[in-house]
Amino acid sequence: MTAPPATMDGPERTDCGGATSGDGQHQDPDAGTEPDARFTLANERTFLAWNRTALALVVAGLGIIQLLPPFPGVRYGRHLLGIPLIILGAAVSVTSYWEWRRTQAALRRREPLPRSVLPVVLATSITGIGALSAVVVLISAVR
Repeated sequence: MTAPPATMDGPERTDCGGATSGDGQHQDPDAGTEPDARFTLANERTFLAWNRTALALVVAGLGIIQLLPPFPGVRYGRHLLGIPLIILGAAVSVTSYWEWRRTQAALRRREPLPRSVLPVVLATSITGIGALSAVVVLISAVR
């Protein structure tokens, strides 16, 4: 016995309780048909994974500021490294919610899934923070 294919076809529930404009278009981004629960749950798991990443960034930033010994010769070195991580963690958390909402709305409307900006933002930011870390360490080693 094989499992049914993972498509959004199947029993559909119409969940169009949102307000409509004069041309019959739904104004509520969540209006549309209820997607397969597997897709909704996968979207939620992705949201939760991004929030675990955000929490790890915030904790890393706090740990750097509070627990790392001061860098010799760099007065605010810990803050230069920790604060961007905390801000990045907060930004990832907020953005992951927006991404979850956009994806859920696309699933309900049976549209292609929107591309996420989070991988680019995270990779770029961590690269910048890594370069800043190298500079701080090199300055403290020279002094």
